[in-house]
Amino acid sequence: MKRRFIRSPYLWAIVGVATIIVIAWVGRENYRPVITGTTAPEFRALMLDGSETTLSDFRDKVLLLNIWATWCVPCLTEMPSMQRLHEAMEDEDFEVLAVSIDAPLGDTDNAGRPGGDLAAFARDLGLTFQILHNPSGDIQQLYQTTGVPESFVIGKDGVIYKKVAGPTEWDVTANQELIQRLLDG
Repeated sequence: MKRRFIRSPYLWAIVGVATIIVIAWVGRENYRPVITGTTAPEFRALMLDGSETTLSDFRDKVLLLNIWATWCVPCLTEMPSMQRLHEAMEDEDFEVLAVSIDAPLGDTDNAGRPGGDLAAFARDLGLTFQILHNPSGDIQQLYQTTGVPESFVIGKDGVIYKKVAGPTEWDVTANQELIQRLLDG
């Protein structure tokens, strides 16, 4: 009798389902979607001077987090509007964080694209906001992006208030009003 119970496919099915449930419950934080209303995931990136920074370094600020690459044509067209927004909100507790997923300069990424010169890119476009570098591209997995550019407006409380896949005009009135409302609390 005992031997039949051990060979029972029902027992193994129950054990398998229970194992899956336990694994999912233990790792449940990893399965939450990154959408409006959720807390922005912590990330690490390099500043242009090579020092490391994190999302929490910008705590108590409203953020426009933009994930981009130098080889991305829509990213290039979006950057000037981000600069204009940065200039319009310059005296506020607002930061634009543009995180490049380019391979390191001189290397190529998994798709064979050459690493971009981020400092030259910023200089050529006259960008004065924070340009960050995440050469591993793991920020894309953290933020569950589908491509570049992809952007997130994050409030002082760390919550995502707007998510945009693809390029947009960041300096339009609606975006400025959203950021101002978040700044006002």
